[in-house]
Amino acid sequence: MTVRFVIIGGGPAGNTAATVAASLGAQVTMIERDIVGGAAHLWDCIPSKAMIATGNALSELESAPKMGLEASGRLDDAALRVRVAGAEAKLRDGVTGLLESQGVRILRGSGRLVGPHRVAAVTADGTEELEADAILLATGSRPRVPDWVTVDGDRILTTRQAYPPPVLPDHLVVIGSGVTGVEFTHMFSSLGSQVTLLVSRQQVLPTKDPEVAAALEEEFLRRGVTLLKGARATSIGREDDKVFIGCEDGRALDGSHALLCIGAVPNSEDLGCAEAGVETNESGHVPGNRHCQTNVAHIYSAGDLSGRLPLSSVAAMQGRKIAEHVMGLTAIEHRHLDYDKAAQAIFTDPEIAEVGIAEAEAFSVGRKLRVTKVPLSSNAKALINGDTRGFVKILSDPATGVVLGGAIVGRNAAELISVVAVAVTNALKVADIVDSLLVHPALAESLADAAY
Repeated sequence: MTVRFVIIGGGPAGNTAATVAASLGAQVTMIERDIVGGAAHLWDCIPSKAMIATGNALSELESAPKMGLEASGRLDDAALRVRVAGAEAKLRDGVTGLLESQGVRILRGSGRLVGPHRVAAVTADGTEELEADAILLATGSRPRVPDWVTVDGDRILTTRQAYPPPVLPDHLVVIGSGVTGVEFTHMFSSLGSQVTLLVSRQQVLPTKDPEVAAALEEEFLRRGVTLLKGARATSIGREDDKVFIGCEDGRALDGSHALLCIGAVPNSEDLGCAEAGVETNESGHVPGNRHCQTNVAHIYSAGDLSGRLPLSSVAAMQGRKIAEHVMGLTAIEHRHLDYDKAAQAIFTDPEIAEVGIAEAEAFSVGRKLRVTKVPLSSNAKALINGDTRGFVKILSDPATGVVLGGAIVGRNAAELISVVAVAVTNALKVADIVDSLLVHPALAESLADAAY
């Protein structure tokens, strides 16, 4: 019997599940109300990274003299907008084409559970009810907007209104110093805006390795970014072309624009979870087990909606695992998702990447670690590139030599961390990295140096 698989949401989780399940013989229908490929992915991740790459190119031009070049650069707002829109369109068309080539039926509209095995799809042509043997909820999230601020999309912005904003800010105040906040701080400072970053605690990236955070703070200060530490915003107002921000401790500041980077909320309302008996938690997320099953076994949850790591890579992997589970492939040997081993990157300059166990967390619970670290200033390729900022750190078990984690700050950190991620996922030892014959000269050589 053909499995009828209905997916609500066409982001990385939904479209990956759709293509994999369809390739395995399922009859797949996917419902998407905004953008095939995912709003968080194509409206957040890709545009921001495209703008960051443009900012990085400007920074490269600034450093041209030390490379023996004469160069100058000027930001072309119109060309940047075309570039961002072009990247979105190509990825969206690519995802849509792949889905259609696999025979996935795509309905443009909103999906809602109307029973344990029934989904209502509301499209421009009306409402269609679909029978399903398996259902995936992957409706994503949206930027969190607290009740003490009114977003106007002009001067007071959420992240989705900043790719690019209506005008490049003269002085941008970024509220929130997590991953999203520091990426936007880097992006706009590299594009020429004055930036003030509100840091609610005493370091940026409060959940990350302190050495990593310190390296990023140093670079921000070098670029002229103002770091306002211990500052928690409680009010934002606007008067003409200025915004005014008030903080919990009484401090106040102003700028030309304010950007909210204070988390996201899941798109679980009006999803019909109660009608199907699917449980949500206090935050509105729809949790699942190791197979991403909700409390209703044939209904799955993935991506930002699941409350797991809000990463496109994690969502896509969830989608693949769900499709395999729906089609019965877990009857054979199957590797479950281990969220603690997910590689993560922050696209600042220098880039930051981490995977596996965190040094501070391990020491806080008394776990013994072998920590080895080398600066990129000792790497030949870094010297050739004219960029020796950062370091490579490898964390391993002192008794067995098994690689438990790593942290990298520097050029191409997001690429280099993949080697450490493979080692962590497969319980490789530091000797496996050290004994690998790597390219010379290459930044990757520092991985072996750090593992030694």
